[in-house]
Amino acid sequence: MVDRQNRVGSKFGGGGVSSSQQSERERKERLRELALETIDLAKDPYLMRNHLGTYECKLCLTLHTNEANYLSHTQGKKHQAGLARRAAMEAKLARQKEGTDVMMPLRSTTQTSRSLNKVKIGRPGYEVSKSRDPETNSRCLTFELHYPELDDARNRQPRHRFMSAYEQRVDTPPDGNYQYLLVSCDPYETVGFKVPNEKIDRGEGKFVTNWDVEAKVFTLTLHFLNGQPTKS
Repeated sequence: MVDRQNRVGSKFGGGGVSSSQQSERERKERLRELALETIDLAKDPYLMRNHLGTYECKLCLTLHTNEANYLSHTQGKKHQAGLARRAAMEAKLARQKEGTDVMMPLRSTTQTSRSLNKVKIGRPGYEVSKSRDPETNSRCLTFELHYPELDDARNRQPRHRFMSAYEQRVDTPPDGNYQYLLVSCDPYETVGFKVPNEKIDRGEGKFVTNWDVEAKVFTLTLHFLNGQPTKS
């Protein structure tokens, strides 16, 4: 129980003066308790528990240590703003769908349906392994991404590109010692891997990609040129 009797600036028997920090903590605790009573986490489409045992908000792309921390996040401005943007986007898409001519070709209807369903698939499963080239002893990274729910895998292949630390907006302030490997394949979310900002060996057999159509697994293997950082 908080002792407010003997705080500076308070009168005897008056209960004390609560600091702004204490008031903020109490406000957050009340919001958390109210959320626990009114929100069913099992029905939250944006809550995902990852393989590390922590929780992710798929709407805001944030990490949380436990359910209480996630619930506190859902009451914040960032999450509420994200919900408002998503609601506005869905309303806009609904109006566009209602205004579509019923005589449009079946192909156009299928494309619209696919675009509306993209948000239903989250991040692909992935594995990252490290090794060294037996001949040059250069460092090697292998990325393996799984897309089990992908339709028409023969005509839809994952794409990749590299992004500098100064292009991205997730890690702030940007660290020029790293770069980011992005892999995308609709309707899955784009994933990014933070790798050292060093020159990549583009020689034969040193940078290899493979798309397994049957297993729906994308593999990318790269080698670094030892001790040669890239120019930012």
